[in-house]
Amino acid sequence: MRYSARMPRTALILFAHGARDPEWAEPMRRVCAAVREQAPELRVELAFLEFIKPDLRACVESLIAECWERILVVPMFIARGGHLKRDVPLLLEELRQRHPQTCFELAPAIGEAEPIVQAMARHALALASR
Repeated sequence: MRYSARMPRTALILFAHGARDPEWAEPMRRVCAAVREQAPELRVELAFLEFIKPDLRACVESLIAECWERILVVPMFIARGGHLKRDVPLLLEELRQRHPQTCFELAPAIGEAEPIVQAMARHALALASR
């Protein structure tokens, strides 16, 4: 008999800071829509730290109610500042304690990924050469 490890059902949460101005979230919604379009089989949600709903807790609770086993949180932040160093790890630890059957993972800030750094550099250079 051959053993076949089943991959856990994974949901992706794009996690943004949030702002009082609801239009601020439009680029985040566009990213979420692009991910869904490129990977229709992947469950992708958008959550916010503050000001805009849903917040991370509500988003996680909704996914857990649907029996998602692994939740990957991708911070849509330029860099790892105070929220990602302190607040978000504490929030994820609270969620881990509340839902020990679920695997929570926190990715690095998206703005620190080399392809993103290079894309920002290309964009800045393109603006300068106009």
